[in-house]
Amino acid sequence: MAIRFVLPEQESESVAFAYSPVVEAVLSLHVLVAPRHHPLQHAWVRRMRKLDPKLKAEIRAFRFAYVGHFPDFLFPRPDEEFLEFDEELAFLHDLEPETLAFEFLRPVYDHEGTWPRDGALLEREDVRRHVRESCARLGPDSEALGALIFDDPTELGRRFCSLLERYWEAAFEEEWPTIEELLVEAVEEAGGRLATEGVLGLLADLRPHLRVEPERRQAWIKIPHEHEVALSPQEPLVLSPSYFVWPHLRVNCDPPFPVSLIYPPRSVREEAAPKLPSGELVEGLRAIGDDTRLRVLALIAERPRSTQELAPLVGMSEAGLSKHLRLLARAGVLESRRDGYYVLYSLVPDRLAALSATLVAFVRPPKR
Repeated sequence: MAIRFVLPEQESESVAFAYSPVVEAVLSLHVLVAPRHHPLQHAWVRRMRKLDPKLKAEIRAFRFAYVGHFPDFLFPRPDEEFLEFDEELAFLHDLEPETLAFEFLRPVYDHEGTWPRDGALLEREDVRRHVRESCARLGPDSEALGALIFDDPTELGRRFCSLLERYWEAAFEEEWPTIEELLVEAVEEAGGRLATEGVLGLLADLRPHLRVEPERRQAWIKIPHEHEVALSPQEPLVLSPSYFVWPHLRVNCDPPFPVSLIYPPRSVREEAAPKLPSGELVEGLRAIGDDTRLRVLALIAERPRSTQELAPLVGMSEAGLSKHLRLLARAGVLESRRDGYYVLYSLVPDRLAALSATLVAFVRPPKR
């Protein structure tokens, strides 16, 4: 089962871009309650150990709302301007009780986003029991909050907004400018690629989580139920870059909220990807990473030397030493010239310096 995004001919007009401080804060809360899935953000998890114990307890209690899928009302809307945290929070405060109930229900009971809403679902005992049992596994505080989905969704929304506000002031407000800069760059980068590669070319980067079928002009991602969305300028796909969503994607396809895809931008995916050294670096390190060859380099650094001179100094036969010299020469750290009967080997300092610089560049931590 999957959600399928079907693109029209005027595909570039059928996408919009947005990012959200509230979404980023909620996704960082997901990281705090499920850190094993987010090795890229472990530094953040360690920094958040300093949070007030009462705030940490509330974060744990609300796990059911963001440990997996989170309420659809959090997905960014394609407004003309990107909203500030206070503006987004005001929108959440104004949500209707039934909307709150259905959207907080969604992470614990997949009602498949049916529209219009069936209020009778909230009256069913089997649904209430499922939610109670699911939340109870997370602890008594989560169970109590889960009960508010049915008994007092307005109070549940108020407590959720209070949690976000406290968390923002205690930890996330200071972090947001750095994250926002990264997201702005991601939107600009995606916009540039959209102009040259099209929507499907842009989405192809998100494989294997997202599959692209250019011949059918569609992209799809697995979800618990089947859904096909015909995108259009009136109903665009809202693409939202996020630092804290990695390694997941988050998707919404259900009204009344925008069709949305939250994805890790290319810079984050590159940071998370395993770094592969160049063949040149590997060959160079293999050449010098040997006790005998290092002693040979040290001797040759003093002055050019021949095989006949080096062999007794390192305690091996000329034939055996020749293999080491050829390997060092192939890696470019030695050069040779004939001097009468002898072949003299000399160090290539620039090559060693370049090898060192390449190694340092490879192991240098990525900029954030």
